[in-house]
Amino acid sequence: MQDVFVEAYLSLDTYRAEAPFEHWITRIATRVGYRFWKEAARQKQSEPFTAADWDRVTGDEDVLDTLEPADAAALLHGLLAQLPPRDRLVLTLRYLEECDVAETARRTGWTRTMVKVQTLRARNKLRKLMETSETGLMQ
Repeated sequence: MQDVFVEAYLSLDTYRAEAPFEHWITRIATRVGYRFWKEAARQKQSEPFTAADWDRVTGDEDVLDTLEPADAAALLHGLLAQLPPRDRLVLTLRYLEECDVAETARRTGWTRTMVKVQTLRARNKLRKLMETSETGLMQ
């Protein structure tokens, strides 16, 4: 949040009052978050699920009903952390923040078509990551 504030302060001269201030600041926040994820990805490789984590999710059919929200969130964020920043950004905006295609395009500066394509590709990467984790840990 502090980085967003500093970035907004330093960019005040670029603000044109043609659109609401909220749109300008959310675009800055999205870009700051994206840069953070890119830098974090450069600094370290994300760790895959441990066998214990995967067993908690797949070992019992009713586990999804009994999984605590904090544990589910941790597993989801663990999977998302393994994706490239661009994929993580689009999935976060579309599904976690529940932005529609137009809002996601506005925040990222992409076209609507690019948002749709990137969302599809990111979902496929996430699906493959889950399948890889499942087969690798279940052996």
